[in-house]
Amino acid sequence: MECSSLLLRRPAVLIQVLVLTLGITCTQTSEEEFITWKSYNPPTYGKKPQCIDIPSDLKLCHNVGYNQMLLPNLLEHETLAEVKQQAGSWVPLVHKGCHPGTQVFLCSLFAPVCLDHSVMPCRWLCEAVRDSCTPIMEAFGFPWPEMLSCSQFPKDEEMCIAMSRANATDTSGSAATEPVCPPCDNQLKMDIILEHVCASEFAIKTKVKEVKLENSDRKVILHKKKKVLKLGSLNRKDLKNLVLYLKNGADCPCQQLDHLTNNYLIMGRKVDKKYLLTSIQKWEKSSKELKKAMKRLNTHKCPVFETVFK
Repeated sequence: MECSSLLLRRPAVLIQVLVLTLGITCTQTSEEEFITWKSYNPPTYGKKPQCIDIPSDLKLCHNVGYNQMLLPNLLEHETLAEVKQQAGSWVPLVHKGCHPGTQVFLCSLFAPVCLDHSVMPCRWLCEAVRDSCTPIMEAFGFPWPEMLSCSQFPKDEEMCIAMSRANATDTSGSAATEPVCPPCDNQLKMDIILEHVCASEFAIKTKVKEVKLENSDRKVILHKKKKVLKLGSLNRKDLKNLVLYLKNGADCPCQQLDHLTNNYLIMGRKVDKKYLLTSIQKWEKSSKELKKAMKRLNTHKCPVFETVFK
């Protein structure tokens, strides 16, 4: 991770100290990229903040570019167990690659860098991540949470953490230049499949009978024969005639829905009165990753998504 991708806006005389603190390998960066910090009063907690090592099982922020974090964090989590549980819910969003600053933004809150004073993310970074990632979150049935309201974060002229704007807006060569179709990923690794199952209320193995366009959505009609892998809040009556909607998916590319002769691993959530398609994977018997994921499914402990996104 280059220093230009994670800018801590502070007077140039302190840049070298910060680089050593963060443990980042830097490329040459001009002083013009840094803006002078002004004083900022971070939130206070009942428990005195302490520096702790970022554990390897904190997947959201492990290898983010620095080795220690402050606890309590900027979301007022006081224990590492709470941080891990809540942060784990956001890992699938980072995997989606909806914005290059997603991990930097989230980790500045869940695992803030260990400095003398807490430093919040810049408001413009929050707004950029929110605007890019909200369509994907909505496809999973989650709105942008109130606890991450961008208005609470400092503006550029105040002390804040950001990416360089060039990196934050560059989408060349990424899927962001095409219509976003979150559920229609290619075959995924075992841990990501499990994350998708956790992000969904139910998971089934079945075939797709028909796909129709309905306004800006795709209506996905399933075969009656289904194997339940995770039932969640879905009742057996609804399961029998289950119809899913790919939100805003009328124009997005989705190879899985172009050829309807295969069995699929299909996941979804109920939002209002509709069932949304959150992920669809071709069920390939030869897929080692899929076999491992299904074997782990019964014992895998999911993070609590509902408490994070409300």
